[in-house]
Amino acid sequence: MRLQGIDKEGNEIELDLNDCLGKRVVLYFYPKDNTSGCTQEACDFRDNINRLTNYATVIGVSPDSIKSHKSFREKQGLNFTLLSDTEHLLAEEFGVWKEKSMYGRKYMGIERSTFVIDSQGNIEKEWRKVKVKGHVDDIITYLLG
Repeated sequence: MRLQGIDKEGNEIELDLNDCLGKRVVLYFYPKDNTSGCTQEACDFRDNINRLTNYATVIGVSPDSIKSHKSFREKQGLNFTLLSDTEHLLAEEFGVWKEKSMYGRKYMGIERSTFVIDSQGNIEKEWRKVKVKGHVDDIITYLLG
């Protein structure tokens, strides 16, 4: 499935994960642009991108629009691809579109999760219900093997 997004330079793109065959990918799903946890996670990826790109391509995915992603990227100086999964198709495929609860109200949303996908397109490693603090370090430790 092809999703629209923005690349690390801020250009609008369309991307299918099959386009990434031959490369290792860190695919991370996050709930919403410009919220505290999601901003911290994105900035952790941004600040460690040089350590990560030696081993994998980083792609962030949320249900936000392209316009929201552009603003988020510019505001935070993000240096990796962000995909817009407005119909939550990719999130459903990876099993991260879940029922959530806040203040007693139930709703559907992204369960913060990260996947390392190998060069053949197979899930190599997954982290579900991610806690932001230290998560990118855990990914780097894993990638270093």
